[in-house]
Amino acid sequence: MTGNARGAATLLGPGDDAALVAAPDGRTLISIDTQVQDQDFRLHWNNGYRTTGFDVGWKAAAQNLSDINAMGGTATSLVVSLTLPPDTPVSWVEDLADGLTAAIGELGATACSVAGGDLGRGTEISVTVAVLGTLDGGNPVLRSGARAGDVLALAGTVGRAAAGLALLESGTPLDSLNEPQRALIHTQSRPQPPLAAGPLARLSGATAMMDISDGLVRDGGRLAAASGVVLDLDPRELKRQAESLSPASDILAADPLAWVLGGGEDHGLLATFPAGIQLPAGFTAIGSVQAPGTHTGPGVTIAGRVAGATGWDHFAD
Repeated sequence: MTGNARGAATLLGPGDDAALVAAPDGRTLISIDTQVQDQDFRLHWNNGYRTTGFDVGWKAAAQNLSDINAMGGTATSLVVSLTLPPDTPVSWVEDLADGLTAAIGELGATACSVAGGDLGRGTEISVTVAVLGTLDGGNPVLRSGARAGDVLALAGTVGRAAAGLALLESGTPLDSLNEPQRALIHTQSRPQPPLAAGPLARLSGATAMMDISDGLVRDGGRLAAASGVVLDLDPRELKRQAESLSPASDILAADPLAWVLGGGEDHGLLATFPAGIQLPAGFTAIGSVQAPGTHTGPGVTIAGRVAGATGWDHFAD
């Protein structure tokens, strides 16, 4: 794989058997994710949309960059492994490489570059990206640090990618959709993780943080379990998020709140902050952190009532 201009951390990029990457503070964040055809994306959707190589490359970069962001880190390099059917057009693969590098640049991961990759043959398209990152000498923000009394906050969006997915899976023809509806599909195909927010949250004293990839309630439940707390969501903020999804919910006769609570792949950030501090730019308060009740364990509630949405399960859905 070829990539964008070499980042400062990539001392030796594509062309040899391995890349050489610097780790200036002696520690390296690392994450890996895979997209598989017909499991994580379709080449041809019900509404007529065709997934481009650019879409898949963008999403592969975005979801991995988001994982580093969720630790409060900055991505420095990534490597890519492609498994492709033999009839895959070369232009599609070139488009994928363009999507990878475009996402890195346009999402603001300016310290990151593609350090190398590998190609293999298979029966379906599979794209695996491993990403490295740095904390610049700081400490990572974990899922386990939230405490009762903290403010629960969101950076980025929730529900938009799920609304876009519903449009893709619907029978509503692509050429009949208006611009706001197409924008929701764009969020599903090319997510926009708020990469500046993660390091800023760490520097601002975030006590816990994670990427929302599988849904607000499911991922919020993971943070709650790790911290031993209850995350109580503010229904007014949930309603505000849901109202922005009306372009899709109106034509599909769907409940937009279900997308907000259970939809993944926006790759926003869910974080907790000590009460009384000013939230960093890009974050909006969406609830509070509370101690578990006498007869209830950690989890997610809405105005004190247990939230029912489950979100995405990679092995059940």
